[in-house]
Amino acid sequence: MTIDDRMWKYFQKRLCFSDKEMVLFREKPRNEDILSKVSLLLKKTIILEVVESRGCNSQHKIGDRFYFDGAGNLLTDLCPKKICAYSLSSALMMIFAANEMIYAGVDPNGIRFKRAGCFDVGLQCGGWGRIVLELKVEERLNI
Repeated sequence: MTIDDRMWKYFQKRLCFSDKEMVLFREKPRNEDILSKVSLLLKKTIILEVVESRGCNSQHKIGDRFYFDGAGNLLTDLCPKKICAYSLSSALMMIFAANEMIYAGVDPNGIRFKRAGCFDVGLQCGGWGRIVLELKVEERLNI
């Protein structure tokens, strides 16, 4: 899909790129490919649900959900009041994988390894607690 000049100008303004920087940005074919799929990302909500929790100092419970838009931005109004920063380190790679699958035209819910945990190893291994998050991607609600 070819991107029209309005879209290029919109992203130049959004990313605060100079004309010179925009030339560099447009030289990379992957950028045009990604921009051609932006509408797909806008229609997605990425959800990481707590499916296991034991000894979590942030008090995350099974069923808690962390919501992100398709671009990977945390939708804070929909999330628990507090979110453990250590859990987000594993969320990063799951969100990245979901984005890459969407760009490739593959359903991100088909990801083989859809669970990851915070890096605290839990009490049995010398840590405090541990949560496990499971990835799910849904069509975006009116958020």
